[in-house]
Amino acid sequence: MRFLPVNLSHILVELTSLKETLAFYEAIKQANIAEIEDIVPAAKTLLIQYVPWLITAKELVAILRNIEIKAIAMRQSHLLTIPVHYQGEDLHEVAELLGITATEVIRRHTEQTYQVAFTGFAPGFAYLIADKTELYVPRRKTPRTRIPAGSVGLAGEFSGVYPQQSPGGWQLIGTTEIKMWDLSREQPAFLLPGDTVQFVDVQKAPVTVSLPEKKQSINALSFNKDKGLYVISAGLQTLFQDEGRLGAASMGVSASGALDKCALHAANRLVGNPPSLAALEITQGGLILKAQQDCVIALSGADCTISLKQTTGDIAFFFYLSNY
Repeated sequence: MRFLPVNLSHILVELTSLKETLAFYEAIKQANIAEIEDIVPAAKTLLIQYVPWLITAKELVAILRNIEIKAIAMRQSHLLTIPVHYQGEDLHEVAELLGITATEVIRRHTEQTYQVAFTGFAPGFAYLIADKTELYVPRRKTPRTRIPAGSVGLAGEFSGVYPQQSPGGWQLIGTTEIKMWDLSREQPAFLLPGDTVQFVDVQKAPVTVSLPEKKQSINALSFNKDKGLYVISAGLQTLFQDEGRLGAASMGVSASGALDKCALHAANRLVGNPPSLAALEITQGGLILKAQQDCVIALSGADCTISLKQTTGDIAFFFYLSNY
């Protein structure tokens, strides 16, 4: 096990195998180290994000070295079944690359069990490794610009399922109707690191799959169009942003959130909100709003020019916001 610095808030842990990586990943999570914000597992590495003003890299490494991997049980692995229609565009090309028939490709793909090594590329995209590497094929020389959601592919030693329509260079051997990523479920990702997967040929053995539970429905909020702020022009890349979603990197979801969190906190405090509430992040200017009622608005962040007009169109205020 080796610890390497990445930047002021990340360290990289190098391990010797996928099994050791998954075990250490679970051990760190169970240790519940408050200063760790997120962990990104890969085949033989863990990228750990921590809070640098609460703990130094040296102190964190000392804590991690004392964690006994063998003494902590792995998260209970789930055996998940994925039914596949083996009619992929590259099925016969894969067979030619391996010097076998398409039927043999299907047999090898369905008779093995796979383990989720890690997720990435897109939310819900899991990299699966088989017990035996019998379907090792290279990525396509020319990636496709559009691959449908549910496409089952091979690339190198990995098998995977595209969770959404996207570009990609994997060899496509089939499709599945199972959604790999569904925000309406309590657990959006169908596959998580450590899970065990079995592919099934639906033409030979139709199966029923138990999906994660759906979230309880939330009644849509009602809005009064005559109140609040009316958007005349959204400008370029004006977004709702909050502090982001830490802790979901293992599902392939980046933290996102406001670029300038100090400015977010400052604006919220100025209007009496909790500092972490969502706000409008104006990145390229051009935002034009119309106040439908009396309201309090706070502006913070980078230097910019602001104008306030009356209902008559006359400029009431024109000022320059500066951090200095």
